[in-house]
Amino acid sequence: MNNGMITKEDERLVSLLETIGELSKTIENIVRDSKVKSGNGQYLTDRELSRLLKISRRSLQNYRTEGKIPFYRVGGKTLYRESDIEDFLANRYETPQTNERFTHI
Repeated sequence: MNNGMITKEDERLVSLLETIGELSKTIENIVRDSKVKSGNGQYLTDRELSRLLKISRRSLQNYRTEGKIPFYRVGGKTLYRESDIEDFLANRYETPQTNERFTHI
């Protein structure tokens, strides 16, 4: 009899430590998978992309409807691949124009 003392050989302690280990692995997986990723890079949600671009979610919807911005629809959720967004922005980059009216002042 162990007088109610728990030792490291106690089955209850062993079981508790195993459960803690499993929970730790589960939490690590959740943190690792909290962002949707693939071999082609990271995917952004509507909310994340609208914050990054500082535009409304409605504007993103308009871009999708007009075919200006590529997107994926998965289970009712809209996702944007980062590399597609970078290409979208790079293709719309405009170099500054010199205004010749003011060059002769």
